[in-house]
Amino acid sequence: MRHKKLIWHIFPASLLTIAVSIVAITWYATTTIHDFFLDHVEADLTARAGLIRSRVGVLLGDTPELRSFCVQVGRESVTRITVISKDGSVLADSNERPESMENHLKRPEIARAFAGEKGQSLRFSKTLNESMLYVAVPVQRDGGADPAAIQAVLRMAVPVTSIDRALSGIQMRIAFGSVLVILVSALVVLVISRNISQPLEKMKKNAEAFARGDFSQRMQGHQSGSASLEVVSLASSMDRMAEMLNEKIRTIETDRKQLDTVFSSMVEAVIAVDVEERIISINAAAARLLGIDHRQAPGKLLQALVRHIELQVQIGRVLTTGESVEKEIVFREQNGEKLLQVRIVTLYDGKARKVGALVVINDVTKLRRLETIRRDFVANVSHELRTPITSIRGYVETLLDGAIDNREDAIKFLQTVQRQSDRLNAIIDDLLALSRIEQESSVGDILLQEGPLRMALESAVQTCQIEAGRVGVGLVVDCPEDILVTMNHTLLEQAIVNLLVNAVKYSRKDDLVTVSARLTGDKGDGRKVTITVRDTGCGIAAEHLPRLFERFYRSDKARSRAVGGTGLGLAIVKHIVQAHGGKIDVRSQEGVGSEFTITLEGRAAD
Repeated sequence: MRHKKLIWHIFPASLLTIAVSIVAITWYATTTIHDFFLDHVEADLTARAGLIRSRVGVLLGDTPELRSFCVQVGRESVTRITVISKDGSVLADSNERPESMENHLKRPEIARAFAGEKGQSLRFSKTLNESMLYVAVPVQRDGGADPAAIQAVLRMAVPVTSIDRALSGIQMRIAFGSVLVILVSALVVLVISRNISQPLEKMKKNAEAFARGDFSQRMQGHQSGSASLEVVSLASSMDRMAEMLNEKIRTIETDRKQLDTVFSSMVEAVIAVDVEERIISINAAAARLLGIDHRQAPGKLLQALVRHIELQVQIGRVLTTGESVEKEIVFREQNGEKLLQVRIVTLYDGKARKVGALVVINDVTKLRRLETIRRDFVANVSHELRTPITSIRGYVETLLDGAIDNREDAIKFLQTVQRQSDRLNAIIDDLLALSRIEQESSVGDILLQEGPLRMALESAVQTCQIEAGRVGVGLVVDCPEDILVTMNHTLLEQAIVNLLVNAVKYSRKDDLVTVSARLTGDKGDGRKVTITVRDTGCGIAAEHLPRLFERFYRSDKARSRAVGGTGLGLAIVKHIVQAHGGKIDVRSQEGVGSEFTITLEGRAAD
């Protein structure tokens, strides 16, 4: 339905009301004037009839004289005079021959007159072919009032055409005046309608600007002096409403931006779904965790994007029962398994109606792994420290119990105590070294200088050469002379030594351990140096590789105890490499050997 402007509601209705009122008044006025004229003419005819009635009564016996009298008086008074006998026949008529006229006994005015009353009638005369006003009065010979003595009826008649012509002239003047009044009224109504509608039009435009979020316009300042009190009050109220809306919208936008910032910066994955499990909103953390596009996710079913039965079951449970759920679930993907801590609560709107559910997901995979590592570390470090301490304490107690008196046993026991003390000292030294490397790396106290890599590799090989020769393992260095690396010579040498010591320990007689270095990548600032320590020893099972660089982690505890070591060597290597801004990887196969690769930034000498 198409709505019209306010001016077209006010102007036509007001103009139509004025026009109808004028037409009604004109009709009433002309009708009243018409009736007034007819009453006046009727009274005049009655007076004329009264003047000649006595004379007609005298002449009733003399028909020729009566007809002559009627013709003469009718001509002088411009009135048609007719005398009708009791049988209805016309005795005399001022305009027509009586013999040719019809019987008038059934004419209404004649019947009333014969009844002793004055009769009047307005009708069309077939004889004269025009509308006539008739007034009939009874005539008696002696002038009495008894209806039985009535001898004839005197009827006076005049045409009403003149009245109609006079009324037509009056009606024309009234119609002209009415048109003029309607035009003036239309102009006045138009001006009034525009004065009413224009402020409202301006208010409508301002309201449309408010709807678009533009609250810079004000309504009250645009109101003219002719505006009504109601319009001015409405404009003032809408201005106040605009100020309040602007303030509230700014507050809402600020809160929304803050919430969006918090929502997007949360490390927790957050998903809001409706009662049909369609995604209402999702933050970037949830999109990354679940591997979906957060810009295209809203409006889609969660089941279509995340195919995890347990998560869907828990969301459905919350939507059905309204009870919160907190549970750890396993999420399987191509890269492995993730352990997710899921908390699901009911989502309500401003009227406390349930509109969906809010899902908060924490990836606790690393946390659980760290907890496992921490427990293993505490257990391992306790075990590693307790073993030499227990051994030392046992041998000391044995000596105190009397074994000290036996020199051979005493010397053997004291040698064992010395070895365990050395081992305990080595563990403490490695822990202190590891702690020092971590601390210096975190605060940037490790001095790095560019130097030839081959020198550091040869120094490490020389350090391990004696032990390698003792067990029959060969050491080979394969590194070009021109490779330069930004490094801490002492720490990098220590890392290579730790790798070589492990390689020698787990190699068999006549095996070969190779230390090689190569430049990779394009020439320029993006070049890398890969340092590889490769052995052909017993190798490491695949399940141990992810945790190989943890402190005190041993892939083969029995063999590790037999060959010695503190269990901190590879952890120290990892932290030294990280302090250099590099990374370390390992590849190994049981029975084939292992390969440790360190990647650092480097270049070729000019």
